[in-house]
Amino acid sequence: MNMLSIVSYPERGNGGNNQYRGNCSPKMIEDIIMQYKVSNLNDYMCGSGTTEDVCRRMQVDTKCYDLNRGFDMMSMDLPERPENIFWHPPYDDIIVYSDKMYKADDIIQKYGFDPRVNDLSRCNGWEDFAKKMNYCMCKQFASLEKGGRMFVLMGDIKKKGKLYSMLCDIAKPGTLEQIIVKMQHNCVSYGRQYAGKFVPIVHEYLMVVRKDASLYYDLAMVHHHHFDMRDSKSTTWRDVVASVLEDCGALPLAEIYRRIDGHKKCEQNPHWKEKVRQVLQSFDIFCSNQRGIWQLA
Repeated sequence: MNMLSIVSYPERGNGGNNQYRGNCSPKMIEDIIMQYKVSNLNDYMCGSGTTEDVCRRMQVDTKCYDLNRGFDMMSMDLPERPENIFWHPPYDDIIVYSDKMYKADDIIQKYGFDPRVNDLSRCNGWEDFAKKMNYCMCKQFASLEKGGRMFVLMGDIKKKGKLYSMLCDIAKPGTLEQIIVKMQHNCVSYGRQYAGKFVPIVHEYLMVVRKDASLYYDLAMVHHHHFDMRDSKSTTWRDVVASVLEDCGALPLAEIYRRIDGHKKCEQNPHWKEKVRQVLQSFDIFCSNQRGIWQLA
């Protein structure tokens, strides 16, 4: 049976070490191999070796590496030009690997480097993680043979009321071929009751990107900007004035002018002060309870 855009594996299957936290279901690797008729599948962050076990069982050529095996993707070259790559990166610091799932000292003694330095589960915040994730993404994609694919399994993270989405922030080189939603099972969140508006995350994503050309490819990357409503061409004058009053409370007209003056919205209209007065008098979301003082109704 072909894969669908939503997949679910209630039973984990055979492969890897199920005690190694964050381990992928071997059944997903099996489905990838069968769906895309894969004859080679490399994994450069293989964890406990799930990809390796599945490929060997299904007689698929594979080369598997990890920090815990002495391979540092941030600082080392990929040894091959593979046909296909499966990548299941850490989900930021949700599960820390070096010195938690394996001893850093063992890697230092055996391979001569400290795995904690470039461990993606030990980054300095989300921005640092996303930057390193995208470096690894593009590095792996560049190593693919023409016609090859990357299969990237990733998830979303919630911290302090904010969603951090790997799918949104990851670099997308080449042709974006497919997004598959994978249901998660045996999650801690299943057995908990949450107050307020918290929605537990019980899914992951498998992103499939394809390398159609050798030298040139499209690259989609997210850039985050801190945005000021007063500098936007698309924001209406009503919303500019409302945002100023929402932020500051009741203000005299002259103070409203002062808080808008100098921004790009004013540059587009030489008669912007007249526009501010018109807006204040035209919408019932604004009111003046004393002469010259304006606030939100």
